[in-house]
Amino acid sequence: MVFDYVFEVNGTDNIFWIFYVMNLILLAIAYQLGFAKKLPIGKNIIVYILLMIGTFVITIFSTVMQMPTIECLIVIILVLGIYRFRLHRERKHRKEVKEENV
Repeated sequence: MVFDYVFEVNGTDNIFWIFYVMNLILLAIAYQLGFAKKLPIGKNIIVYILLMIGTFVITIFSTVMQMPTIECLIVIILVLGIYRFRLHRERKHRKEVKEENV
């Protein structure tokens, strides 16, 4: 679905780089929502460099093999976002209950 839309709008000009940037942004958001921990700046830079390299491989799947990676990443972000929201609410509720008991 996304591939067809981008192909219609832009044609074949720079389609790989368009998908690379889209995948990189979505992968960075998914990483932040689901897997990121507080790291020193040097290690954080290394993680994002490796993420950029991995995005290259995923972009090949998106463009050459026309797999729905962007659609899957959007679903992953939605699920992780819902999980983080519910986790935040649960922690807030536990904190309120704990304060009431004190």
